[in-house]
Amino acid sequence: MTMPRRHFLQRVGAGLAAACTLPHLSHAASPWPSRPVRLIVVYPPGGVSDGMARALAEPLAQSLGVPVLIEHRAGAGGSLGMDALARATPDGHALAFSAISPLTLHPLLARAPYDPLRAFVPVASVMRTPVLVVGTPAFAGRGFAELIALARRQPGAVRWATSGVATIGHMVLAQVRLQSRTDITHIPYQGGGPQLNDALGGQFEVLSTNVAAQQLQYIESGRLQALAVGAPARIEALPAVPTLAELGYEKANRDSLFGIFAPARTPTAVVQRLNAEINRLLQGDPLRARLREAYNLPAGGSIEDFAQEIATDRRRNRALVAGARAQFD
Repeated sequence: MTMPRRHFLQRVGAGLAAACTLPHLSHAASPWPSRPVRLIVVYPPGGVSDGMARALAEPLAQSLGVPVLIEHRAGAGGSLGMDALARATPDGHALAFSAISPLTLHPLLARAPYDPLRAFVPVASVMRTPVLVVGTPAFAGRGFAELIALARRQPGAVRWATSGVATIGHMVLAQVRLQSRTDITHIPYQGGGPQLNDALGGQFEVLSTNVAAQQLQYIESGRLQALAVGAPARIEALPAVPTLAELGYEKANRDSLFGIFAPARTPTAVVQRLNAEINRLLQGDPLRARLREAYNLPAGGSIEDFAQEIATDRRRNRALVAGARAQFD
């Protein structure tokens, strides 16, 4: 890196890092926390984000000395919940648990009701979640190659469900469509939980979803078929299942980064304390065990590092969307 780190971070994301590192202090007068903290989960109940948000909320409440109350605001790939956070008072009593895609992907595909660069303060990254590509009872083939072959033989016949437009699963689908030159029908849901029930009923042929213990149980029992995984390497729970990169789909080989966000202008001292508390909890055995049980990887790190990851992901997504806009329907 040729320029000083502080200057680099100020430029990354055209204001996102600046919003992170320089929140205003206008709300710092009263002690914090002075009442329960609201944690907005931007996805429906029953999915991996719901489980991990609850696993984090309990020990965080003990650390802060006030309840941390889960509030679900699902819809539009997480953007509805993030919009609720953007409108909240920036005093540290409203936070959100979300993947970074509502900041780095959704605004590239649709008009977001918030400014993704300036409306939020990234507080702490929490976990990385591999993406599973799974065949349902409606898919009679075996393996990812047979899925692509079917899509080529019968354009539009293969239905691929995701947890919503502009989610990481949608990005995976778009890149597979583009590279394989296939016509695959997108079936967007409002979150990972609702799509799983329809997957078991064979309402579509394939879905991309964040890895979770429940999905793995259905794979082990034979009710679902693991076709591929989006992750840096094969996951321990499915050692025989190749990554999308191994299958030749490098740009589709994506995982999800989840973290905690606050409204812009949240006091610096509050954001720093939250970052320190979350990092401490991520290093402890109870939360790490919960993450391992769900086959998620603990993240963590500084506020600045999280901001830089978000900015980097947005630049990468912008390049991918520019080359495959027609694939995002």
